[in-house]
Amino acid sequence: MKRHIETTQGLTKNFFDRDVKIVARDLLGCGLCVRSRQGQIKRQVISETEAYDGEKDLACHASRGRTARTEVMYGPSGYCYVYLCYGVHWLLNVVTGSMGYPAAVLIRGSQEIEGPGRLTKSLGVDGSFNGSKLSKRNRLWIEPKEARVTHIRSGPRVGVDYAGEHWAKVPYRFWFSKG
Repeated sequence: MKRHIETTQGLTKNFFDRDVKIVARDLLGCGLCVRSRQGQIKRQVISETEAYDGEKDLACHASRGRTARTEVMYGPSGYCYVYLCYGVHWLLNVVTGSMGYPAAVLIRGSQEIEGPGRLTKSLGVDGSFNGSKLSKRNRLWIEPKEARVTHIRSGPRVGVDYAGEHWAKVPYRFWFSKG
C-alpha cells in the first residue's frame, strides 16, 4: 500500500495518486490555502467534497471524452481543474489517480463557507488557477488535517440529475458534521 507523505509544504502528489473516492473522503478536515498576490494567506478547513470518477461517470465532465476543457483531468494528479459554472461561479477541483484517467474531487465547502462557488469567491480562486499544480509556489495548496475527522457521511452529489438515475444517486458526496 502506497503511503502519502504530509509536509509543511502541503500534501504531496502521493496523496492525490489514489482512487478519487478515497481522496475525496481523506480531504475532509484538510486546510485549503490560497495566498493572494499581496501575500495574504486565506485558509479554510474542507468540510464537503464530491468525487467524479472517469469517463464512465455520466456526471463527470470527462464523460464526453477528452476536450480542451477536460485536458487537465487526464494529466498528473495534484493539479487544479477550475471551471466556470453557469457563467457565474468558479469551481475548484483537484485531479486524482493515474495519469490518463480523468478523475477529480470538487471542493464543495468548508467549515465556514457552504457552496463551492461561495468558497472560491471568498478565497479568490478563479480560472487563472486552472492547470496549476497544488503548491505554495503556485499560491494554492492543501495542508494536512490538524485533527482526526469523525462523523463522516456520504450521499448523492448535488445538481447532477442530468447524469441519469444511477449516476445522480451514487454516494460520491462526502461531508462531516461537528459533534
